[in-house]
Amino acid sequence: MARRLGRQFYDSDHEIEARTGVRIPVIFEHEGEDGFRQREAQTIDELTQRNGIVLATGGGAVLRAENREHIKSRGTVVYLRANPHDLWLRTRRDKNRPLLQTADPRARLEQLFQERDALYRECATFVIETGRPSVNALVNMVLMQLEMAGIVPNPPEISQTAHEVQGAGQVAAASSADTADTAAKAASPAGEVHDPAHPTGHDGVGNTPLPPSRDTFSR
Repeated sequence: MARRLGRQFYDSDHEIEARTGVRIPVIFEHEGEDGFRQREAQTIDELTQRNGIVLATGGGAVLRAENREHIKSRGTVVYLRANPHDLWLRTRRDKNRPLLQTADPRARLEQLFQERDALYRECATFVIETGRPSVNALVNMVLMQLEMAGIVPNPPEISQTAHEVQGAGQVAAASSADTADTAAKAASPAGEVHDPAHPTGHDGVGNTPLPPSRDTFSR
């Protein structure tokens, strides 16, 4: 998405890991989920104030009202909705998802989906049922929705620099479980692109991590 739009890409989980110098499971181990969610909220607040970006968030970001308000008010949100079975197929071998390290991760996914689906819908400007398409097909579907709504040009100007597209669109994404691939994408009326998408295995196109020196992880 970021490559097609010619914009900066950020992943909130990657930013947290860059700041702390440790993986997400280590943060869960030492600070618990509450500690991680606090870091997540601070990071999302900062990133959603940037212009001309695509932002991907972790699946549980929608649990906090402040996060939902920030992505709704600062961007247009596209919820890429996947059913629990497809989410399980995508994440069953991923060891970087603390909430799925249980005896029955598939049942846990079902529970997370039930808890979060309504919250994603609350934030979403658009809801797209993903099924199991190719990445390119999914990107085309999202771009079509954004173009039809007049949020991005048709076709998008992929030659623009990050500076040139500031104030021209924003997209954010979130996933239906702490384990899903991208679940929501957003773009602001002023025009910037954020992407709260999961899993955290994004390709990092155009990603410029926030300086880690200001937020060290206590061990």
